Amino acid sequence: MKDPATSVHPHTTPQGVTGDEAQAFLDDMVARRGYVLDYHKAMAASDLPVLRAADDLIEAAYLSQRSLDRGTKELLFILSLTVLRADKAQIRSHIRVALGEGLSPQQILEAIEIALPEAGVVAFQHGFDAWRECVGAPVLQPTREPETAAVTPGT
Repeated sequence: MKDPATSVHPHTTPQGVTGDEAQAFLDDMVARRGYVLDYHKAMAASDLPVLRAADDLIEAAYLSQRSLDRGTKELLFILSLTVLRADKAQIRSHIRVALGEGLSPQQILEAIEIALPEAGVVAFQHGFDAWRECVGAPVLQPTREPETAAVTPGT
């Protein structure tokens, strides 16, 4: 049995959309955005008119060339998604696009670090982990064990 989130439905949806039409729209999204998320795949198969409406908003605010370049928009997206503690896959997709736009891993990290003063360490760590996983950042290990204080029961 095919996974409905990843395969084209051969039927016509209640909105009158064919599987081929939905697939063409999803493929166009990938070409314009550089990524699609799992919910895009499921919405294309389940309710293409609503996905189109949501995509129109993204097109106007994010994809259309206005006064901010695409790299700057990606940094803002990464920061916003970090503060909101969005799914790491979504944060990573924007990190990959930012890298593709020529931004360095350090520039992306600095954008994520802006979350620290206003959103706190927990939000920052969420975005940092997505960044680290995406860019393969090196990790150091301590060379000695941490000292532990003797704990007396009941204290």
